[in-house]
Amino acid sequence: MLAFIAPGQGAQTPGMLTPWIAKPEALELLKAWSAEIDLDLVRLGTTADAGEIKDTANAQPLIVAAGLLGARALSDYRFAVVAGHSVGEITAAALAGVISEIDAMKLVRTRGIEMAKAAALKPAGMAAVLGGERTVVLKAISDLGLVAANDNGAGQIVAAGDLDALAQLAPDGARVRALAVAGAFHTSYMQPAVEPLRALASQISFNAPRCGVISNKDGAVITDGREILDRIVAQISNPVRWDLCMSTLAEHSSGAIEVPPAGTLVGLLKRAVPIIETFALKSIEDVTLAKEFSVRHQDEANRQDENAN
Repeated sequence: MLAFIAPGQGAQTPGMLTPWIAKPEALELLKAWSAEIDLDLVRLGTTADAGEIKDTANAQPLIVAAGLLGARALSDYRFAVVAGHSVGEITAAALAGVISEIDAMKLVRTRGIEMAKAAALKPAGMAAVLGGERTVVLKAISDLGLVAANDNGAGQIVAAGDLDALAQLAPDGARVRALAVAGAFHTSYMQPAVEPLRALASQISFNAPRCGVISNKDGAVITDGREILDRIVAQISNPVRWDLCMSTLAEHSSGAIEVPPAGTLVGLLKRAVPIIETFALKSIEDVTLAKEFSVRHQDEANRQDENAN
């Protein structure tokens, strides 16, 4: 059984859309998305430098656009479940048919703008805690009044909150690395961004998903379109439990393709759930191999269905 997974902010790199818009139809599609959200995704995805695309308001639409273009390049893709990390949940919702690509771009554009505004209200940050005993790490984070904003599994937890508290964070047996982000995402610091995003989400048409959508909130497989949207909105001020998402992926898939900009989630899966075969769709040159990977895991699902009957 096949899963598609979509990365979050931080996966962007300069020029990452260049190979995906080599075909005229892909370029025209990206131009249409750009016009719809009043953001030049073509320039940002081809010639903009690392500093410009690090901006939250630019990075998030770029990441979703990359994921949608990559999935389109696979054409006739079918999967059992989808999951996205943080902003990747919007990509996942579009891949599952819950929302249209245009609405996904509108949603992520507002998300990026409002989260950037919220981040500017009060200085805060995030730091990756690598290794260490899980309970020790979580206690150290809590004792300093910080939040475990991303529980990524595979020995990686991202703490978020006050900058001075982050500077003091030093759990026994763990390494701490400050992240170059604008604020404390997935914490109460982002609460001002919730209502504007909820207002937009309430106006968006939604459908029942054509496959299960694994939620960042608790790793549950959600099959109701409205609930998927509600969870995407609430997620920006609440922790991402990617560790639970990976556990659910192990129950529902034998293989996972990470859509562009790919690599981060595949790395986590390889360490945390090695029984899942993974494929990182990093460039247009990977499409043929990705299709073969997809067919192999779809065939495996078909064989399981035949055996069950």
